[in-house]
Amino acid sequence: MRYTDLAKSGELTSRAEKAVQDLGKCLLCPQACGVDRTAGKTGFCRAGKLARVSSYGPHFGEEAPLVGRGGSGTIFFAYCNLRCVFCQNYDISHMGYGDNLEPQELAEVMLALQKRGCENINFVTPTHYVPQILSALSLAAKKGLTVPLVYNCGAYECPETLELLDGVIDIYLPDTKYSDPGLAKKYSGVENYPASMFSSLKEMHRQVGTLQVDKRGVAVRGLMVRHLIMPGGLAGTEDVLRFIAAELSPDTYINLMGQYHPAFEADKYPELSRRPSGNELAAARALAKKYGLTRVE
Repeated sequence: MRYTDLAKSGELTSRAEKAVQDLGKCLLCPQACGVDRTAGKTGFCRAGKLARVSSYGPHFGEEAPLVGRGGSGTIFFAYCNLRCVFCQNYDISHMGYGDNLEPQELAEVMLALQKRGCENINFVTPTHYVPQILSALSLAAKKGLTVPLVYNCGAYECPETLELLDGVIDIYLPDTKYSDPGLAKKYSGVENYPASMFSSLKEMHRQVGTLQVDKRGVAVRGLMVRHLIMPGGLAGTEDVLRFIAAELSPDTYINLMGQYHPAFEADKYPELSRRPSGNELAAARALAKKYGLTRVE
């Protein structure tokens, strides 16, 4: 079933209502802050009762299977459940630049992106707003939203939250960052990141499988994994690729991203003060080949 079917059956509305109620003791992500966001309290991510959106529109810089002809309909949400010291979008994720939207307003954003011809709706940094997204989606689906939904996240997820999204999300797009808990704590403020990331990848793969595309090569369903190559091997690339090949599928779509550059507070960490070298990028691709991964960008 897809979210369109869940909307018709009433299941999507039921999930949304439960998720909104649970904001009274927010446990959406592994931070497990337990704050009452319905009463204006905020936890680690600093998100409140309403979804806060910084911008939206067609995006032509995403992976080719997401862009197609009409672009990916990105909705950038403010704040984040990670605190990456090198974040390139820190004005959004750390500073919270954006506007609070009611569910109906967020639904209208989704419908407007579909009307503009976007290939999908791409929720960027959505984890801390899953209840609000579900509420808006139940309204948008009833008004004709049908394009695939992309969950573009930092891979720091709770099993219970991912369960709410089973049958709702068509394409998972996690950005896998570290395999070392000490480095995850040092650079992103979350020591349990690796365990959460690996378990999240398995659940996402269980829900949607490997990437499927239509006759135009545009993604319709499946898992697409991003992995940011960092200088000095700080991302634990070999551990990540070994896990994907052994625990998911060698046919998993992987984007080995080479665009890391020092941003935000990276200059406070000498080891983060440079881009990855050409040799480091080549080594990452050699590891993908070593583990038999066949869909590497």
